[in-house]
Amino acid sequence: MKSTSIHPTAIVSPQARIGNSVSIGAFTTVHDNVEIGDHTVIESYCEIGYPSRNAEGQPLKIGKNSHIRSHSIFYEGSVIGDELTTGHRVTVREKTRAGRNFQIGTLGDIQGHCEIGNYTKFHSNVHIGQHARIGNYVWIFPYVVLTNDPHPPSHMMLGVTIEDYAAIATMSVILPGVTVKNGALVGAHSSVSRDVDADTVVAGSPAKFICETRAIKLRDGSKQSAYPWRRHFHRGYSEEDIAAWMKEFAEKSEQA
Repeated sequence: MKSTSIHPTAIVSPQARIGNSVSIGAFTTVHDNVEIGDHTVIESYCEIGYPSRNAEGQPLKIGKNSHIRSHSIFYEGSVIGDELTTGHRVTVREKTRAGRNFQIGTLGDIQGHCEIGNYTKFHSNVHIGQHARIGNYVWIFPYVVLTNDPHPPSHMMLGVTIEDYAAIATMSVILPGVTVKNGALVGAHSSVSRDVDADTVVAGSPAKFICETRAIKLRDGSKQSAYPWRRHFHRGYSEEDIAAWMKEFAEKSEQA
């Protein structure tokens, strides 16, 4: 554990596998069944590897170069890729699988048994029900809820699927078993009970088709389409991803 810094008040199990240059803050607990990657920062009052029989003995793995902010809880049995970033008071339950550059906003709640791709971003107060399947480069904005029980309370769980590049706007609810397809946009305050086609906009309660995403224009005077958003929004993404996107759009322009 080269250059690792553990606050004197932290409780770190000797069985935990801690990488190099890791920082563990005041009053944080790191349990036995934990693997923490190099150059990770875990702030104060966190609980890392919270024991759960539902984890079936699987460890919690946190990738390198991650930053977990104060008062967050990660259960054992989850695997999170490199460069995780959280807000404060985040909860991630067992058997969550997430890719690299995952971002979880303050008070985010992931109920476990979920699959989440690379470069997916959750804003604050997002609730993800069990068995959700969320793709790559997805945006989920504040107070969104992904549900899973078709007739609560019951033992049945139908997880929501959100495909690559989709965006779910603030205070929307996605009902059990719904698929939001590639590049779709769900408008704010929507209740979505049916699958959403790729590259379309739905909104309302119940949500209804509004238009194709390409019909929405940027409000910057350029009159360019706001979607696909990756044509113009690149902050926080790798140079490789941006280059691939620009090549994609250049080829489509040539074919048009």
